[in-house]
Amino acid sequence: MKNMAAVIDFGTSKVVTLIAESGVNRRCDIIGSGVVPYDGYMDGYWNQTSKVTDTIRASIQEAENQADRRVTDLYVGVPGEFCRVYVTEPTLQLQGVDPEVTPADVDRVFSGAEEEIQPVRGVIIHRAPAWFIVDDGKKTMEPVGIKGTTLKSLICFIVADEFFLKDINQRMSELNITVKGFFSSPMGEAMLFLPPEDRDRSSVLIDIGYLNTEIMIIEGDALVFHKVIPLGGAHIAVDLTYGLEVSMPMAEQIKRSYIFGVPTGDNIDAVDASGRPVTFTRDDVARVLEPRVDEIAEMIGDELGKSGVRLASWSNIYLTGGGIALMRGGREYLAAQLEKPVRMPQPKTAKINSPIYSSALGLMDLVFEITERHEQESGLLDKLRRSLGRK
Repeated sequence: MKNMAAVIDFGTSKVVTLIAESGVNRRCDIIGSGVVPYDGYMDGYWNQTSKVTDTIRASIQEAENQADRRVTDLYVGVPGEFCRVYVTEPTLQLQGVDPEVTPADVDRVFSGAEEEIQPVRGVIIHRAPAWFIVDDGKKTMEPVGIKGTTLKSLICFIVADEFFLKDINQRMSELNITVKGFFSSPMGEAMLFLPPEDRDRSSVLIDIGYLNTEIMIIEGDALVFHKVIPLGGAHIAVDLTYGLEVSMPMAEQIKRSYIFGVPTGDNIDAVDASGRPVTFTRDDVARVLEPRVDEIAEMIGDELGKSGVRLASWSNIYLTGGGIALMRGGREYLAAQLEKPVRMPQPKTAKINSPIYSSALGLMDLVFEITERHEQESGLLDKLRRSLGRK
């Protein structure tokens, strides 16, 4: 039987609702989407508090109309602005004459790691291992059954701000919608778009959005580093409004038309509010636009350097988000500034493959993965109970 799920993701410039059904081979098919622009958030608060509920309602209704389904409950993505990452490296001495790692040992590692991060302000919404090591062996994600005396690990927790959880619960209650759970949007996005082979050796996902830029480093199944930089595509457009003395809509046109890395001398055309065409030289646009992109790249490089995560030469960097990824030549320009190769994630769906959907798609994938895992675990427990009952 197909399962249906709805998720809502809060970006810095839009709210995205997706409705999906589980398909074959662990696929989920998107049957409805609702994308509604709004003023987003900054410094942990909504920019226009009074309009958030109306935006949520409009986004959900648009998705419902496409899917021809009614949404009564959904999962909520917690944006990076409203969550923090904590990393611990607990060590456990294994007991017994000829000890080997047991599931109980793994549970004790997680319990010890959680004690280390206490007290934290907020609610833990994710916990995951980056790796386990038994004695001086290799890193593994499956330590159970390995013989040894010491179990080392790297455990990561994602903690959500209570303000966001309470605020969204209240708004959903006003819309008669039940929140089934909160998930980390950065975690889902990184897990979806960074291939497993890349995560085994630590990889980076950079999401340059409208009002901010998020840097995510994944190792194993864990988000080991997350940083929000308060700069994005909107800041590039604002610079253009001042530098070229144009309106914000014209600045967005110019930004979308700009091509990095082409010879100087080309012109860039835009249309003003009255429909009159206006032409700018590429050199004039570059003098305003590129310094801001350079600043964003410099801040990304600084944060990667301060992350404490050792990125090897084979660690891949991926770029998504609507801030720069949609600008022609933007990926190559960022790679040159970082002096590292930068890739674009492979599209995960034919219908919704724009970088602006990356966070929402990652959230949906994470929801299906976790709920499916819980269903499998519940099924095994039910079988065990029935088996014990027959004895």
